[in-house]
Amino acid sequence: MKMYLRLLLTVAFIVAVAAAGVAGSPPQKGSAADPAPATYVITNDDASALLGQNSISFFQAGGTPSAPSLTYQTTLFIGGTGIGGGFFGTSRLNSLPDSGAQCLYVSDAGSGAVVAVNLQTQQAAGTFFGSENDAGTTNGIGLGLNANYLYASFTDSNTIGTFTILPGCQLSFVNDVSVGGLNGGTIYAMALSGNILVVSYADGSIESFNIGAGTPVPNGDAQNSTGYVIDYNNLPDGIDISQNGHYAIFGDAAVSPVVEVSDISSGKLKPTTVYRLGAGPTAVAPNAVVSGVNSSNVRLSPDESLLFISNNQSGTVTAGFFNPATGSISPGCTSATLSGFYSPWAYVASMVTENTSGNGGVLYVAEFGVPSSIGILTITSTGGTCRLAESINSPAVDPITSGGVLSIWAYPPRPF
Repeated sequence: MKMYLRLLLTVAFIVAVAAAGVAGSPPQKGSAADPAPATYVITNDDASALLGQNSISFFQAGGTPSAPSLTYQTTLFIGGTGIGGGFFGTSRLNSLPDSGAQCLYVSDAGSGAVVAVNLQTQQAAGTFFGSENDAGTTNGIGLGLNANYLYASFTDSNTIGTFTILPGCQLSFVNDVSVGGLNGGTIYAMALSGNILVVSYADGSIESFNIGAGTPVPNGDAQNSTGYVIDYNNLPDGIDISQNGHYAIFGDAAVSPVVEVSDISSGKLKPTTVYRLGAGPTAVAPNAVVSGVNSSNVRLSPDESLLFISNNQSGTVTAGFFNPATGSISPGCTSATLSGFYSPWAYVASMVTENTSGNGGVLYVAEFGVPSSIGILTITSTGGTCRLAESINSPAVDPITSGGVLSIWAYPPRPF
């Protein structure tokens, strides 16, 4: 599998001695003496019915600048079930991009539900369902939101559900719309900025929707990506959008690290420009020498100077230099193979940074395996060069999950 995980892992339920009994301090605003809130990394454990109910786990950032660490705090069982796998680019938990965010939303793909969690109390605030036809039991449910609406991509039913966000982290289902790729593919991933919702499909095509009135309305720009036209092995998967809403960046499910950029400043997708970072910014040569395998997850640094790319199948992370003025990407650096690759974990997936400014300081990477874990890398970039170095305290093992972590989130979140 080069771009998704279809098989449900049947594994032993691994629980550390302190697993559910350790109480973590909820994220709090900083005091005058300590103005910055602590950084928490949160996992969607995606536990299947075979392992009981689904949960999310909280880790607190610590250590030193040269040896950052994550310390497990607590696990919140949220009811319902996950699926223990699915598409890499599907975001299974999300919040508003604001340090004052009060609510985290988590998908229970096995149950077809969205669970709201109060970040201050670390308690579930409610469970919400779309229509009876909405389902993501094979490849997951992705989440995106703004101040007024939450959108859920149901990968099995090929629908996008719209929920109104109410006080107290509550949701109210509005409706769903059917979607589908030009070549018959199901929905891979989605991301939103302003009034545009950008979607990728598992067939090489992409599309955008206008969400100015809430419910997504097609913009009439469905198209095959340039990368797919050049080489059908390149399928746009994970999506990030620049802070000014000018560019949509796609990480391709591909043999080598391939990313594509579309100008969306008009409110619609323009044809994508392809960047194959191991072979230079424009070449997509079938026999080019590249580093890393696959590129389904992408994440911009807070200052947009770097684009982080998960090499999902080689256990490495690549960083490219991003130009927010032009949308261009140039080659940067690739990490060494992360500790524990293929023993015990097998894939890297979503990424978040510790800091909400600059290059992010520390990069956290979801590691899917038995058990799952979080990789920890320091980020160094200066003078057109960069380095991603794994901390001696990496990885941080999730004591609750047995192989389901593909999505992680950070509090406070990146500000876009």
